[in-house]
Amino acid sequence: MDILICIVAGLGAGLGTGFAGMSAAAVISPMLITFLGMDPYLAVGVALASDVLASAVSAGTYAKNKNIDIKNGLIMMAAVLCFTLVGSYVASLVPKTAMGSFSTVMTLLLGIKFIVKPVVAPKARFQNSTPKQKAVRSLICGAAVGFICGFIGAGGGMMMLLVLTSVLGYELKTAVGTSVFIMAATALTGSVSHFAIGGMPDIKALVICVVSTLVFALIASVIANKVSAKTLNRATGVVLVILGAAILAVNFLNG
Repeated sequence: MDILICIVAGLGAGLGTGFAGMSAAAVISPMLITFLGMDPYLAVGVALASDVLASAVSAGTYAKNKNIDIKNGLIMMAAVLCFTLVGSYVASLVPKTAMGSFSTVMTLLLGIKFIVKPVVAPKARFQNSTPKQKAVRSLICGAAVGFICGFIGAGGGMMMLLVLTSVLGYELKTAVGTSVFIMAATALTGSVSHFAIGGMPDIKALVICVVSTLVFALIASVIANKVSAKTLNRATGVVLVILGAAILAVNFLNG
């Protein structure tokens, strides 16, 4: 049963990563905490470790199909990493807020948005922007995403996808490709720090989650790069809605 739970968690996380650039922590963490009784801190570490290879392989697939913006992605990545630390520090100074459902609600709403209103082409503000304007916007948006993720402790992949499609104007394939590229680095940093501080989790659960997430992320990213933009929007929307509903159900059971 433990192995099955880890495989199912990896399946959901892998599909979310490959199709939508979603962080594995949004799926794996609540499942390991609820059904395996794993320490929450270690569960997040397992999820982040699962994210590293899955995001890297997905990013490679998107890059191979020229659906990635590495230059502006690097700028955004640096801003996200720096301001995640700032957000974490600020969060330690203020009373705890009940914002755990933030990323789940965002997952559902973003899924509905992609089904109802597909993002099939870059928006005019992206196509008409100069390289300098794109760089500045990537820096500002990366800082905002990093701070929010550090302060709330969740929602990185969804925040990134929302910003890339709605604020910066990327079409969905390039947005997902750039998002998983950034998430690979942030997940690596997060997982190393989690294991250094909290110690190693159950190795069997870690290995199964990493492998399962990697396999399904690879499958999802290959499919995503072969289908049309409209089909990808709808597939991504369905995956996000299902995952969002599943996470709400898991959180309800956990509560």
